[in-house]
Amino acid sequence: MKLVLLGTTGYHANDRRQTACLMLPEAGVVLDAGTGFYRVCDYLATDTLDVFLTHAHLDHCVGLTYMFDVRYRTPLQRATAYAEPDRLEAIREHLFAKPLFPVHPPIDLAPLPPKVELADGGVLTHFPLRHPGESVGFRIDWPGRSLAYVTDTVASPDAAYVEHLHGVDLLVHESYFGDDEAEQAELTGHSCLGEVVKVAAKAQVGRLILVHINPLLENDDAIGLSEARQVFANTEIGVDRMEINF
Repeated sequence: MKLVLLGTTGYHANDRRQTACLMLPEAGVVLDAGTGFYRVCDYLATDTLDVFLTHAHLDHCVGLTYMFDVRYRTPLQRATAYAEPDRLEAIREHLFAKPLFPVHPPIDLAPLPPKVELADGGVLTHFPLRHPGESVGFRIDWPGRSLAYVTDTVASPDAAYVEHLHGVDLLVHESYFGDDEAEQAELTGHSCLGEVVKVAAKAQVGRLILVHINPLLENDDAIGLSEARQVFANTEIGVDRMEINF
């Protein structure tokens, strides 16, 4: 199974990173539709596309407006974006409002079911996260492998969502702030790296990839990876177009 990171920053893009977007090309599945969404057509290997949104903040959904280019470059029989009903309504009323985007993008919008059986045999479930405006995390289980994606929440090994991560082979988790910015993380509903690695250790995941990196960081050396690996050794920093086999 291959996961491709199409966008690995949060809030706004910079010269190195686009905003939140992950893809499972063999399943035709995308998790979040940030500015990295325009890269979907470079990897798509199916004639259907299912997009699962954690929430409706712009850095996670604005890529839906890029669907004209995706469908122009890649023939698709079907494209559907799933989110919780109130997030879908916000997208319809605001992102797709005619003064902002006059023509509805060529993608259907559908409520996120409690469980989704994917075309490649995986089963996707979701769980609530604490974040202003609310958000959800995703877990996908296939026979013999598993993945979890957590973004836009305040990480803590004591948080309720940690139970949903237990034993996954791959955890992709946001890490926006340094440990000296805990107050700002709490205010904005984001995670400090020190807490993220504690989550990974407590959940006994196989591998941790950090995403939703602060776009103001000039380089990855500022993230503090060495210290993080003292808590959870198998920690890596995600970069755009990184391909992960698991």
